[in-house]
Amino acid sequence: MKSATFPSLRVAPEIRQAAEDVLQEGESLSSFVEASIRENIARRQLQGEFLARGLASREHARETGTYSSADVVVGKLEKMLAAAKAGK
Repeated sequence: MKSATFPSLRVAPEIRQAAEDVLQEGESLSSFVEASIRENIARRQLQGEFLARGLASREHARETGTYSSADVVVGKLEKMLAAAKAGK
């Protein structure tokens, strides 16, 4: 597959300098920008999936009339967090 390019991006000089200042050893500005784009795509995809799960859960609750109280949900989350901490 051929590679594609992104359009040129104009930024304020201080933004470019800030990006250059945080480059790691052997990293180019182009690779930094590409990594940033990849990470933002992944984050937005995860956000979309999270939202879809939340909306599906809401619809399921409406259909069944079964809801969970905030206390129950927080309790389950606290148990999951404790288990994750214990596993490390």
